[in-house]
Amino acid sequence: MIDLIGTFEYSRIAFAGILAAFAFTCIAIAKFNKFLPKDMGRQYAHDGTLSAGKPRGAGIIFVLVFVLSALLFGKLNIETVFYLVLVVVEMLTGFFDDAAEEPWGEYLKGFLDLAVAVVAAMVYLHYNSSTITFAIAKTTVTIPPVVFGILTVILVWASINVTNCSDGVDGLSGTLSIISLMTIFILDNMLKIEDSFNYCILLFVVCLLGYLWYNATPSKLLMGDAGSRAMGIFIAIAVLKLHSPFMYLLAAVMLIVDGGLGLIKVFLLRFFKIHILKNVTTPIHDHVRKSCGWSNAQVVFRFAIIQIVISFAAVYLVTN
Repeated sequence: MIDLIGTFEYSRIAFAGILAAFAFTCIAIAKFNKFLPKDMGRQYAHDGTLSAGKPRGAGIIFVLVFVLSALLFGKLNIETVFYLVLVVVEMLTGFFDDAAEEPWGEYLKGFLDLAVAVVAAMVYLHYNSSTITFAIAKTTVTIPPVVFGILTVILVWASINVTNCSDGVDGLSGTLSIISLMTIFILDNMLKIEDSFNYCILLFVVCLLGYLWYNATPSKLLMGDAGSRAMGIFIAIAVLKLHSPFMYLLAAVMLIVDGGLGLIKVFLLRFFKIHILKNVTTPIHDHVRKSCGWSNAQVVFRFAIIQIVISFAAVYLVTN
């Protein structure tokens, strides 16, 4: 009976925490957005000048609200606290770039992301085994820790950067991140993986919803690298805690396609002089706006619809 009462009491606290996280995000953004740096517009992006003058770097607000909410309402362990610190570190590196008069160089940001990814892999391996589940095939495989660590670094680094690259249309990266995180959350619950990180996913999602209240087209402010980089590492950690990291390929397929193709295109051209997708503007959200005439709202809705359909299919495959 005592355990039942304790569970009921915590459920009420967790319920209040979700509502509080959303409310605090909305209030904090309304109160503090005037202190954020102003966007200068993206020179090479389709309609990039339209964002000029808007507050950017709002990620610092909703990420800090998320972390505070997790500390107040979540059942945290040391491992989860480490992950929260890493999310804050990514947020801060992004915010300092947002606030800088001259944008940080790609190599500097890539190196910082790599360092964070290495730490994330070390933390995960310290608290978890290197056994992964192929959820669709319903099989488990134990990978040598060194190989698992390298693959984890690649996953975290890639997730940070594809999510960052997808941030260019009002509401797009936030909406896709919410769908990806809720896919992971649903799978986590269906597979009955007991973990304190699962509640953190809900808190992060409602904080993102609070941000989207102001970022829906036409947006009043932008998350900047402070938000997109924090989202990227959080998605990677969430899928790692699912213990089925390859589900990232389905749960975040639209983030990968939208932001990842541009990264591959630039990488091949810069280092191997191989020019692919010559007639495709990247990120893909710029291509469909420029070449297909899609509006911002159409981009968000259509990308979200595709991701939802793929997520539904993935959930069905895993649970049947």
